[in-house]
Amino acid sequence: MKVLAFAATNHKASINKQLVTHAANIVAQNTGAEVEVLDLNDYELPLYSIERQTENGMHPLAQQFFDKIGAADAVLISFAEHNGSYAAVYKNLFDWASRIDMKVYQNKPTVLLATSPGPGGAGNVLAGAVNSAGFFAMDLKGSLSVPSFNDNFDTDKGVLVNEELSTKLKDILATLG
Repeated sequence: MKVLAFAATNHKASINKQLVTHAANIVAQNTGAEVEVLDLNDYELPLYSIERQTENGMHPLAQQFFDKIGAADAVLISFAEHNGSYAAVYKNLFDWASRIDMKVYQNKPTVLLATSPGPGGAGNVLAGAVNSAGFFAMDLKGSLSVPSFNDNFDTDKGVLVNEELSTKLKDILATLG
């Protein structure tokens, strides 16, 4: 099994990247899956506009991102919340990819995560992603918001230390294979 994982942010020290990497490691340990953790900094694109697409065609990085999803057997995403919504880097990459095919997630089994330092756990952006999943051919297997990241995650060990959240995460990830 090939698992594609990424944090929907371009922050290099992202807590969401730590969370999605932890989740990917659990899947790898439990299933022997091959995991690739993407860095969205490698997919920096000009702001999407129909004019740019018409004049220059589809950006090759958007196609590469779309193809990586297509080659995966499962997808893990952890969303950073910027002012209650998606981080601009993810939204822009997603907009480009959706012009290749609105079925961006190509019916891949997917788990959506989100975390923040505060008690909201990036719940607003996670709810938006969950509610729109079906429109973009995402086979949503589950989602989890991790509130108060610094209280619930050991950054030195790279693991969730909150037992209840850890159990929920493992249960959701078990649906992938």
